[in-house]
Amino acid sequence: MTDAIGIVDILHTGPVVPVLVIEDEGVAVPLARALLAGGVRVLEVTLRTPSALGAVRAIARDVPEAIVGVGTISREGEFAEAAEAGARFAVSPGITDPLVRAAAASGLAYLPGVMTPSDVIRARAAGLHALKLFPAKQAGGIAMLQAIAGPFPDVIFCPTGGITAESAPDYLALANVACVGGSWLAPKAAVAAGDWSTIAALAGEAAALRPRH
Repeated sequence: MTDAIGIVDILHTGPVVPVLVIEDEGVAVPLARALLAGGVRVLEVTLRTPSALGAVRAIARDVPEAIVGVGTISREGEFAEAAEAGARFAVSPGITDPLVRAAAASGLAYLPGVMTPSDVIRARAAGLHALKLFPAKQAGGIAMLQAIAGPFPDVIFCPTGGITAESAPDYLALANVACVGGSWLAPKAAVAAGDWSTIAALAGEAAALRPRH
């Protein structure tokens, strides 16, 4: 059993959280090690493939320096499955009261997705002040984050969805952005080819990004 860590601490561990879609459980450990070699410790493995939980289990077992979490959680039972696999945090694309309760019962640090001010109010009512803006680009991106900073000065965000290596610094310049989520750190072709040096280099570039606020 790993030590508990809060979601705020997780978000402040590094400027970019890679959003990983792992098709083959066998690449999970070398992929995690390549990202770690580049300075990226927090890894989000999405529940978009049958291999996802097996990949989380392998990373938690063999790459304990990484802080591995499960993303794309949309059903209550998936929190318990993520915890059993060794995840340390959970990410959902949206927020509902049942998901909030299931997250609390699992003991996992929780990052719920929000898209509207009403979502943010619901999250704050549940005691959650670190949120994922998703899908960030479609939700208004930087302009949206600037607009909701005033009404919600006590909330920090990890915007995810449509963010690139080029746009990440502009997001990180915002005072209410703790980090960003992105899929560009693990290109499909590089993963398929086992090109871990390219992934380590991309991770190094991402880890060198720093909020300007």
